[in-house]
Amino acid sequence: MQFLKSIFSDTIHLFYPHVCLGCGSDSLQEDNLICLRCITDLPHTNYAQHASNPIEQLFWGRVPLVAAHSEFYFAKESIVQTLIHQLKYKGNQEVGLYLGALMAKSLLNSNRFKNIDYLVPIPLYPDKERKRGYNQAAVICQGMSEVMNVPVLMGNVNRKRFTETQTKKHRTERWENVADSFIIKDKELMVGKSVLLVDDVITTGATLEACCQSMLEVDQVKISLAAISSATR
Repeated sequence: MQFLKSIFSDTIHLFYPHVCLGCGSDSLQEDNLICLRCITDLPHTNYAQHASNPIEQLFWGRVPLVAAHSEFYFAKESIVQTLIHQLKYKGNQEVGLYLGALMAKSLLNSNRFKNIDYLVPIPLYPDKERKRGYNQAAVICQGMSEVMNVPVLMGNVNRKRFTETQTKKHRTERWENVADSFIIKDKELMVGKSVLLVDDVITTGATLEACCQSMLEVDQVKISLAAISSATR
């Protein structure tokens, strides 16, 4: 019987190979997304442990934050870029859950992200979310929530207008593109609360800044930020 199970497993693997999303190796356990070598090579920033880290400095003079963090350094043609591409453009939501769980563990090991009341995913414009089928930041939040035991506040922070892609815009154009594009549906839900705004990638921080500016209209709200990756060192 064990022999037959082995043949069946090998046949399934032949036609539906389970390979590492980072390097393509098939030397990984069935439930893992990336192999042990790629896990070891993930470029953690350890920013969660350090006040005045580069992410927090990025927002100095722009928005008052309690704390900010990005889990990984971002580089082109890296494992991190591959994983985020899988999440955003290949429909692989399992990657978002995995990355969210990793980031949540880092935050739990820090004293600077305590007593968070809500995880808030940076919202997509509704048409874009319908086209993709999900909001990648919300998927990341779901993975975080399972580890941190903090609820995800969905649908209260929204985009009120369409914005063009930020990819090829410089900093000023990015800010002009997203300024005044967010709205809070029910401010009472967030009064006096400590919220963690979550995104996938931080570049100039313009989108997060614009979202924070809308959230700061809520009385006594305390805002922290976390993203899976950033190019900031």
